[in-house]
Formats: sequence, structure tokens, C-alpha cells
Amino acid sequence: MVKDLKKKVLEEIENIKDRLIQISDYIYNNPEMGHKEFKAVKVLTEELSKHGFAVEKGIADLKTAFKAEYKGIEEGPIVGILAEYDALPMGHACGHNIIGAAAIGAGIALSRVMNQLPGKLIIYGTPAEETDGAKVTMCEKGVFDEIDMAMMIHPGDRNVVKNKSLAMDAIEFVYHGRAAHAAAAPHEGINALDGVIMLFNSINALRQQLKDDVRIHGIITEGGVAPNIIPEKAVARFYIRAAERSYLDEVVQKVNKCAEGAAISTGCRLEHSNFELSFDNLVTNTVLAEVFENNLRELGEPLDEAREMMGSTDMGNVSHVVPAIHPYIAIGDKGLPGHTKEFLEAAGSSRGHKGLIIGAKVLAMTAVDLLAGPEIIKKAKEEFNRLNDF
Repeated sequence: MVKDLKKKVLEEIENIKDRLIQISDYIYNNPEMGHKEFKAVKVLTEELSKHGFAVEKGIADLKTAFKAEYKGIEEGPIVGILAEYDALPMGHACGHNIIGAAAIGAGIALSRVMNQLPGKLIIYGTPAEETDGAKVTMCEKGVFDEIDMAMMIHPGDRNVVKNKSLAMDAIEFVYHGRAAHAAAAPHEGINALDGVIMLFNSINALRQQLKDDVRIHGIITEGGVAPNIIPEKAVARFYIRAAERSYLDEVVQKVNKCAEGAAISTGCRLEHSNFELSFDNLVTNTVLAEVFENNLRELGEPLDEAREMMGSTDMGNVSHVVPAIHPYIAIGDKGLPGHTKEFLEAAGSSRGHKGLIIGAKVLAMTAVDLLAGPEIIKKAKEEFNRLNDF
């Protein structure tokens, strides 16, 4: 039965292949930043509605988030497939146009066989992964609590399933000083920029006492208005990352101490706050990953060695709520870097189209395995609970 159902979903994806590419290209050619993805949401949800999905927009009080359900013949597992569709300032240089189209492609194909499967399929539209990480908000509001597992695909330079990502905090440090004429009365001023520079120097000194997986990188977003005025306000923003949330929390405490020390030494007043939501590290569920890997091989696609991932994603937060996977599907040669002009070109190329169709197919095949095999989800949950000490 499972073999026949997989054959059917593959046939369906071939039937709608041109439409999926058209949707991906439309999103690609109309890039929208996080929480402004109105065109992308419109085309994705209209397509799902056309194929019988019950669509709800604006979930979790997020204007460009959505949920689309399709029920099976009876109660059973609930599988979630996640879509992303936000762009970077330079366009879709992370390929989220492919992610959104692949997610609904898998969903549409699965809708053709849900009359032979128990359970329910839910496609989630998750905005702003590149910035505010809407999945964090959706997790906090319990959006994913009803599902048994979550999965998505992401374009990359190789086919890799068992991935990791770094936990991340995004912190803004604001130093307040006192303005004065830098030549005539420098002694009357308190230099806020000195506080920021001291912070950078303190963090650089801190690095040698941190684990190798830690990444701290920042910029000065405000540093004064003119060279002859002592800066009364200076602002720096940092991303702080580590392989595990628990250790990241320790590192953030150390960075905050650096910031406080810089304020004391320069006489500034310090304020600090998160300028984006915090991401947890991605915990790939190996039970689900092996099912996905088997389906990738079944399509004749190579499985590549994982490389060290030093980025972060809000899918990490989802992986702490339910068993989850976040595989990468190749759309270019190995070494193709994300967030670059080269990746932007790949996301709209014929190789990008191929990756889209492969991604949709493997998602659909994996969902068939899970809906038809509750024992797989049981094992996945056992692993999830063991790793989370539940």
C-alpha cells in the first residue's frame, strides 16, 4: 500500500511540476522581507485552497502566517510541513521561494491520497525566518503543539539530512554619555562611543576563553554625529551563537558583563535588549531523518556528508517542541555559499527548479511513511523525549 501511495504522490508532483516552478519563480521575482510577504502568502494559500485545503490566515497574530489542513479518512498521526517565503534585502539569496513552493507541492500531492490514509496533514506558513523568526512566536503560542512531527526542506549546496544549527541571541547595547565640544571642552563630555569600542575590545579578549563553537559578531549602528562633538549616544548590535542553548546562556552572561564593565570604565549609562527573537539550536530527530534519507535514495539522489553548520534558524525552536527535521537539498555545486549573489542566481535557476521538485517529492514520500506508519512516529517521539529529558 505504502509503495503504491508513494508512486501516486510522485505522479501528482510531476503533474503539477510546471505550476510549482511558476509559483516559485513568482515569489522569487517579487521578493518580500519578513512580515511583509503578502504576495507570497496570497499565491501559496490560494493554491492550497484550490486543492481543497482548509486555510486559516493570520495565525498566532502574525499577518503573513497561515495554516492549511487536509484530513485523512480517520483519526491518526498529524504531520506538519513548514513553508518559508521571506527574502533578504538582496532578494531570495537563501532560496525561500523554493521552500514555500516545495511545501505546498508536497501538500497538494498528498491531498490526492489522504482518502487512503489516517490522520491529518498541516501546511504551516512561517514568516520572517531571516529576521524576527516567526516560528519562535508560533512555538510560544502553542501553534505546533497539536502535531506529531514537523519537517521542511531548505536549498543548499548538497543533500544533507542530519543537520545541526547554533542557538542564537541578538542583543543591542546602547551607551548613553554626555555631548561636549570635542576640542573646546572635551573634559565636560562622556564619550558613548568609547563605551562601544571598549565593549568590542572586551569581547575580543573574551573569545580565547570560549568554546570553539561560539560565534560572536557585531556592528556599530550609531556612533556619533560629527567628529567635533563627543558622542552622547552609541549603539552596537551583536549576534551571539553557540551549539547548545544552555552554553549560549552562559556566554550571553559573560558578554553582558563585558558591556557593564565598558560602561563603568567610561562613565556611560548602559541599556541592552534583544532586537530579534532568540533561536534555539536545531535538534534533528534521527528516526525521521533516516526515513527522509531512505526516500532521497529511492529517488536516486546522492546523500552527502554533513558539513559543520554555523548558522541559526528558528526551526531550532520547533525541534524543541516536536520531533523535527530540516534537510538541505542541493541546488548548486558544493561550496555554494548562502546569502550571496551566486546563491541568489541558483535559487531562480533550472537547478533551483530541480531542487524544488526533489524537495517536494521527498517531503511527500516521507509524509506517506509517517501517516501510514504510526510506529515510526512513536519511535521518533521516544527519541525526542529522551533527548529532552521528558
